[in-house]
Amino acid sequence: MSEKKILHVITVSFVINHFFGEQFLYLKKKSGNEYYLACSSSKELTEFSKKLGYVPLEVEITREISPLKDLKAIYEIYNHIKKNGIDIVVGHTPKGGMIAMIASFLAGASERIYFRHGIIYETSKGFRKQILKNIERLTGFFAKTIICVSYSVKEISEKDNLNKANKNVILGLGTCNGIDTEGRFNPKNKNRHEIEELAQNYNISLEDKVVGYVGRLVKDKGIDDLILAWKIVKDKFPNAKLLLVGPIEERDAISEYSKNQIQTDSSIIFTDFVVDASIYFSIMDIFVLPTYREGFSTVSLEASSMKLPVLITKATGCKESIIENQSGLFISNEPLDIAEKIFYYFENEHVMKEHGMKGRIFVQENFEQTKIWDLISNQLKL
Repeated sequence: MSEKKILHVITVSFVINHFFGEQFLYLKKKSGNEYYLACSSSKELTEFSKKLGYVPLEVEITREISPLKDLKAIYEIYNHIKKNGIDIVVGHTPKGGMIAMIASFLAGASERIYFRHGIIYETSKGFRKQILKNIERLTGFFAKTIICVSYSVKEISEKDNLNKANKNVILGLGTCNGIDTEGRFNPKNKNRHEIEELAQNYNISLEDKVVGYVGRLVKDKGIDDLILAWKIVKDKFPNAKLLLVGPIEERDAISEYSKNQIQTDSSIIFTDFVVDASIYFSIMDIFVLPTYREGFSTVSLEASSMKLPVLITKATGCKESIIENQSGLFISNEPLDIAEKIFYYFENEHVMKEHGMKGRIFVQENFEQTKIWDLISNQLKL
């Protein structure tokens, strides 16, 4: 197999661990390929490059629609493809994908692959929704292969005619990168002293019942619904704690009420952004994700791998991430329903633990990262 130069394009460094982890190192051993990663300038982009095995390329790619900046980014990616002799270009997320697919088409790259991580326009309306949908169609037109990260995403892609159906591919049961079930998301690998110290830092005792969330704190993730549900939960279980691991973002901002509750309610623990959230699962009893849209809910797989039962909506990309009544329960976005499902686990600890155990087995069998990386290598030749 001849060695290839492969360029991945993303918008923000926040997703590097989530989308790739040590994928490049693993694939490089199998193929000898050289990996490049283009992204907006950040400390993480350069810091992670040696550890994760890629050549960093700084290109400003905005998440918002910005025609002049987008044209500049296309030009810079085009130049990087030509200068470095890139063979395969892989675009991620709507903006990263659009920039990558147009630039690689113009540069004559032999393979153009787009990872459709979700359907961003699902929760948009009016003119903005049409713009975002047409961006997906433009990207789909220029891509040769489109990786839909879940069957839900594939169904919408075909229903909305985002691209020719024969371009769509799914890796196994879904996801883009898999889960490090034996390393990072293995509860046996977490240091007991570090877990106890973390719990102590956040004033969490052994008697407390902890419901956790990991991710961006935005409206699309159902945070407003969760905060309303929490008012019901804490009234019935005064020793319950809500652990929110992730940053509050102004884009798709949560309500002022939610922000105020997060800052003032002593039963709500807010960590802000953390580089590695994996140990935080160790101080949770239940994981909850009342999201309105996903591509594939990787974070719920991480929680399951850490033996946590998962409460999740049936939004796009979520239905495939649990086995109902075995590794978790489905919830609606109604605060009372969220609260009642939390009550069910609190009041049935044997079920809570059983669902956590079965969840880890489900993830190990279907989403262990090297199994997904082998699919990436064998199916996509990356």
